[in-house]
Order: sequence, then structure tokens, then C-alpha cells
Amino acid sequence: MKKTLIIVLAIAAMSASVSGKVLRRQLSIFQPTVPETETIAKETMEFVYDYKWCVDTTAQLKDDYDSDRMLLQIAPGGLSKFSSYKNLTVDSLLMRSTQEQIAAAAIDGKLSTGEFMTIFKNYPEGKLTHTEKICTDWLRYDEEMPALGWTLTDSVADVLGYACRTAVCDFRGRRWTALFCEDIPVMDGPWKLCGLPGLIMKAYDDDGHYAFECIGIKSAADRPVTIYQVPYINTSRKKYYDTKHRWDINPYAYYEAAGQGHITVSDEDGNPVPDAYDPIDLPYDYIERDWKK
Repeated sequence: MKKTLIIVLAIAAMSASVSGKVLRRQLSIFQPTVPETETIAKETMEFVYDYKWCVDTTAQLKDDYDSDRMLLQIAPGGLSKFSSYKNLTVDSLLMRSTQEQIAAAAIDGKLSTGEFMTIFKNYPEGKLTHTEKICTDWLRYDEEMPALGWTLTDSVADVLGYACRTAVCDFRGRRWTALFCEDIPVMDGPWKLCGLPGLIMKAYDDDGHYAFECIGIKSAADRPVTIYQVPYINTSRKKYYDTKHRWDINPYAYYEAAGQGHITVSDEDGNPVPDAYDPIDLPYDYIERDWKK
């Protein structure tokens, strides 16, 4: 499916602490064209998760957590897809709207997108595939399905009315606690977490910087599992994080270096910010801490 549209909106934003130090730079690029997609499977079950992550571990910002609603689609053969539910909704809206309706919705902020991170497990078989849009680039890397080395504990808890057991593991620089439900015999879970004898309903790292919690279940579903047909830049996990870091510390310079144009950043009084193109230090670390090694 594809709809050719001509609207491109770029919105720049800066967040600063009370001391005036810039802690976050954001550049939202809205390109209201839904890429072609390929159906790779039909789901049999789907699970909705609330995903929260800390954007300021120094607690200098008032709103120091971001969130998104994510969809885990389970398909035959152990294949699954974990992606933003918000983006799925925006895609659907774009496909059934006129250009005029899209322009109005974009101006009203009704087409704000979620996380572009998408995780496919067992696609291709035995592999984990991560795709993500950074600026105007689509990145993709494949890796072996991770062996997380879970250790079961004696703790039990209730999640969404389901009795869950608890397991812990150390994975790529973080210690994770997972609550899994053996009554849902799916050895899968949010993000890259998997490998327990039941669906992972809730997971969080010991620092409280990243957390997933299941908030909805559809046990009989047939939504297609799709992948965008875009010109991916095939990369490695390390190079992906290098690229993501370059974007996060200096999105305006990244945008300009990609040949997309120049972003003028102004303060509240309309005066240009002279150091807007200088890189900043991120007040948080990524979900996989081993990326710098």
C-alpha cells in the first residue's frame, strides 16, 4: 500500500533544566507517506504493552519519563513483531485521509508518531531483526536470537488478573526482572525479552529506567504481521547505536548532514540559539548499555 503525498513538516524542540543546561534536543520529522508493506505472517494472538523509559536519570527535568503503547503480535512458528501501536494507528489514518485532512491533522498534532523501533523475533528463522527510522534513514540489523539465561525466583505477582512467576537475568548491561504467565504458553515478551515458559507480562530493569507492562490481550486475532518495504541501511547493532547516539546528541546537525536542509532554532523570544548545533551530553543511557564496547 502506498499513498504519495507532498507535506513534510519539521518541528524542533529543546528541553532545559532550571540551570539552563540543555538536556534534550528533539526534531520531529513528519513525512505523511505510508511505505509499501509486505505481509510476512498472520498473527494468532496480540498483546498491548505500556512502555516507559527514563529520559533524564539526573532528575533535572520535571517530566523525566516518556511512554508509548506497543503491540506484540504472535504468529505461527515462533515469529513475532513488537512495534508502536500509535504508529499503526497513524498509518491507518493516513491511508484513508485526503491530503487536506492530513494537513489539518498534522497542524493539530493529531498525527504525532510513537517509537519507530520494531523488533521481529524469528524473522528470518533463528534471527532477531531490529528496524528503526532515524531522521529520514531506515536502519536494519539482524542478530542471533539472544539467550538471556533467566533464573527463576520464588516471587509471584498478579498482572492483569493473571498469576505470574518471576525470573531475573543480566542482559547487555542491565539486570532485568520479568513476570511471566505460564497460563499463556507463549515463550515471548516485549522488546527482545523472551525464553521463559510463558508470556512475559511485565518487565523492568533494576534501575527503574525501562519498564514494560501488558495492559491488553486479544487471544484470537488475525491482524497481518507486516514489514515496511523501504530502502533499509543494513548495519550492525553497534553501528546502529553509534548512529542513534549521533542523532540524539545533535539532531539538527544530523538532519543537515543528511542533506535535508537547515534547522533554525530560536528561544522563547524568537532569538536564534547560537549553540543549537553543538552536541550535548545525554542525561540517560540506552536500553542496551553494552553498545559502547
